[in-house]
Amino acid sequence: MGTLITTLSSAAPRMTPGERRLAQRLQQKLDADYLVWFDVPVGPMRTHPDFVVLHPSRGVLILEVKDWALPLIQRVDREMWDIQPDGRHKRVINPILQARHGAHDVVRALERDLQLVHEAGAHQGKLAFPWGYGVVFTKIDRAEFDAAGLGEVIDGHAVMCADEMTESVDPEAFQERLWGMFPRRFPAKLTLPQIDRVRWIMFPDVRVDAPVASLFDAAASPDSPEGDAGAAAAIELPDVMKVMDLQQEQLARSLGAGHRVVHGVAGSGKTMILGYRAEYLARLVAPGAKPVLVLCFNEPLGAALSANFASRGLADRVQVRHFHRWARQQLVTFGQPLPPDGPHFFDDLVGYLIRAVDRGHVPRAQYSAVLIDEGHDFRPEWLHLVVQMVDPETNSLLLLYDDAQNIYGRGRTPAFSFKSVGIQAVGRTTILRVNYRNTTQILRLAQRVAGDILKPQACDEDGAPLLGALGCGRDGEEPDVRRLPTLGAEAAYVAQRFAAAARDGRAWSDMAVLCHDTAVMDACASALRRVRIPHSVRRRPGDFRPEADTVKILTMRVSKGLEFPVVAIPGVGRLPAPHEDDKDAARLFYVAATRATERLLVTVSGDGSLGQRLGV
Repeated sequence: MGTLITTLSSAAPRMTPGERRLAQRLQQKLDADYLVWFDVPVGPMRTHPDFVVLHPSRGVLILEVKDWALPLIQRVDREMWDIQPDGRHKRVINPILQARHGAHDVVRALERDLQLVHEAGAHQGKLAFPWGYGVVFTKIDRAEFDAAGLGEVIDGHAVMCADEMTESVDPEAFQERLWGMFPRRFPAKLTLPQIDRVRWIMFPDVRVDAPVASLFDAAASPDSPEGDAGAAAAIELPDVMKVMDLQQEQLARSLGAGHRVVHGVAGSGKTMILGYRAEYLARLVAPGAKPVLVLCFNEPLGAALSANFASRGLADRVQVRHFHRWARQQLVTFGQPLPPDGPHFFDDLVGYLIRAVDRGHVPRAQYSAVLIDEGHDFRPEWLHLVVQMVDPETNSLLLLYDDAQNIYGRGRTPAFSFKSVGIQAVGRTTILRVNYRNTTQILRLAQRVAGDILKPQACDEDGAPLLGALGCGRDGEEPDVRRLPTLGAEAAYVAQRFAAAARDGRAWSDMAVLCHDTAVMDACASALRRVRIPHSVRRRPGDFRPEADTVKILTMRVSKGLEFPVVAIPGVGRLPAPHEDDKDAARLFYVAATRATERLLVTVSGDGSLGQRLGV
């Protein structure tokens, strides 16, 4: 079966009957290595072809679908057609030109990537794989097409007719009709990295860590004084193009209306999917309409998400808050009293808000959509409160969850179910098991420390399973696990290794020190200061500045949801701390270690059991 990236069930409401029928045939008649996108913005011009089909050895095909019966077509020529839908005259571009224009936009963008073109010879600079375009007439048979003389204004080989896409059509004949639309066919074989490059260029919204502005913006303007050649010369493509994997993209594009729950291991792309979904929903929000709310538990993650949405021009439509700040703002905005300061202030804050909502003093249904990151850190009563904030007309809720990262113990009760807090997601849950963030070596170390307490546990669909992470097979350096005599020596070693990383070309903002407590944070800050390494210490809410080019010093707890290429975890030999459970400390170490995408440094002094788990 062909792989529909935009699943049929999610796309069907937007499809015409003919588009739905073609999607079914593409799914039924193609093999699994065919990738199919429906109505997705493509290339620098953000054109919307009806279908894009990609095959490693066949190439790229752009399809336009027309649900036109023959009597509807009044007059045709090679440029324009006169049609009469619903009894009204309409003049439209020849559909084959529509398909060709979309294909040419894509090809021009792809040809700017030197890794996707012929390096030399007669076809130097041209795509190293075939490409084509065509039109599918879902209500015109081939005999009708020929008898009407439509072949005089649109080449017959570039057309698929209604009788060539029936349910009983032979799969080989169906595929041959598609690939007959190619002006040139030649042997080619796209590698997996090349397919990722094609997806990166064709679909900017699946890029990971890409600049907000398209690299092709300069080339996209037809008024560019330098023309295509000058624009192409100015474009510098990255050597490695990071994109969502196909499961992530399929999930992101196919999240439909209603309540949705995504269970995912650390590093599986949950937050990336949340970002895609929030941007998609925000684009649907009309000026002055109810905004989209993104909630998380950790303040630094909220700051990072907020900066990301602001950079995309979405700050007025997407509100990002960490939960307790949001709760306080709700009480203040609607003139409700705040609880007195004290050790239970934050718990009381939420209780005050729940009661204010119950009494009608704070309104429900304030947001067109609510997206919750780190749902595993939310207590059941918090989730019940937040669900009430979704406008029932849109009923759009997305909850991201990973019980392995539940470091606060919230929600750990056998009685907990999503249905019990108002989340209606049975039949609309997804599980992401593959960790893409960490190298094999980093994930192996994290699992060595915490593996015995993170054994996978199943549950029914309305509960929260404990998932085991599967590595994606990306290799890297072995983590540097070092026993040192004192905490001061640990901090000095961290500073030394970070200075070496900077000499290797690492930005300071690529590095983070994750600490269990303030004593370790202070020791590391002093060590970095002595060797003049720019750093910032997150001691209280509001201190975290993700955009600053500094080494970030954070507690292990508030690092959750973030990631850095280079991470140091000092003070592990002091764990577990007094009155801290060994298993909780191991779980916390797992969260901290999985923040590192490329290099991990762990230092140990002291005789705590976590040091023994590390084997040093």
